[in-house]
Amino acid sequence: MNIIKLRSQFPILKEQINGHQIIYFDNAATTQKSQVVLDALLQFYTKYNANVHRGIYTLSERATQAYESARTYIASMIHAHDETEIVFTHSATHAINMVAHACVLPMINPGDEIVITELEHHANLLVWQWVCAQKGAILKYIPVNQEGDLEYASLDAIITHKTKCVAICAESNALGIVVDVARIARAAHAVGAVILVDASQMAPHQTIDVQALDVDFLVFSGHKMLAPTGIGVLYANKRLHAALKPFEYGGGMLIDASYQSITPAPMPYLLEAGSPPVAQAIALHVACEYLAPLWAHDQLRSYETRLVSKLIDGLTMVDRVRILGPINKLRGSGHMVSFTVDGVHAHDVAAYLDRFGICVRAGNLCAQPLANKLGVQAMVRVSFYLYNTEQEVDRFIDVLGALRVP
Repeated sequence: MNIIKLRSQFPILKEQINGHQIIYFDNAATTQKSQVVLDALLQFYTKYNANVHRGIYTLSERATQAYESARTYIASMIHAHDETEIVFTHSATHAINMVAHACVLPMINPGDEIVITELEHHANLLVWQWVCAQKGAILKYIPVNQEGDLEYASLDAIITHKTKCVAICAESNALGIVVDVARIARAAHAVGAVILVDASQMAPHQTIDVQALDVDFLVFSGHKMLAPTGIGVLYANKRLHAALKPFEYGGGMLIDASYQSITPAPMPYLLEAGSPPVAQAIALHVACEYLAPLWAHDQLRSYETRLVSKLIDGLTMVDRVRILGPINKLRGSGHMVSFTVDGVHAHDVAAYLDRFGICVRAGNLCAQPLANKLGVQAMVRVSFYLYNTEQEVDRFIDVLGALRVP
């Protein structure tokens, strides 16, 4: 990986804050955009801006072709059976809610169970709390130990014949822990449950094979992998298509309509009501093509793991820093590190770092129940991507080490 060349393709990295060159370490929240992605957006809006599918004119046909080409590419990228399994959504959160309403809600009865992990982002927690409240179902959790790692030995006791849906993250957005998705998928399917995977923190960093994982649903967001905000992806295994119900109603999701009823369209259009995020989907296609060579042979993962290991080494030398999560596992596969500084609130640490142009995330990271279990009110998260450097890690450690704790 030619990091200098890569960095030159991201205009925002030239910006300064308080006279300091920015160091962007909040990639788990959203990533910066390369020039090729920005160019793709500009080209769409200046060359063939039109709505898709229903316009019988050249601009609309060009837009439709580009939009559907993006769907075909994403299907191939994650090893879906075909493009009918790819639904474009507005975000990963939107996609999870889509699965809850289109698949899980209709099949849940009182006393049934839904299983998630204690690692989940609020996006993969709150909706299942709501579904269980609506249906009189029970929400169960695969627990984490004191380090924050999942206790896989509990699977057989938690995933039972009453389980109808298992919804898990592929990686924790708070701790960076990689989840054994295939193992949990086997446990879910053994009892006839469907499984949904939130791959928002995995998809930006490596190739994904949904068939090898044997999952029913998988979601991710474009803005965490160089694409714009407002675009997400839902993979829905075709073996479940016949059971899916419309989530939203409007133009695009029907074949025929009368004053009395409609005939729904087949997948994926069944779940794409209204005007879709056309420009965003096209830009996502461009972003994924840009990333593909970096995913090859786990180049990006290996590079990020090196940065994580260097950061951990540096943090262990800073007084009063507590690293959260199983350190040995983070060294081997992670792209983020979360920590606390004794005597200083995480928000104050982030504000201090910002004075030097260093951008990090601080708070409960939309995983408040997990933070509470780990005994922390808030944490600081450093998360890496392809344009970060070892020199930036060194600078970060120097600045953090100069923080004076009362």
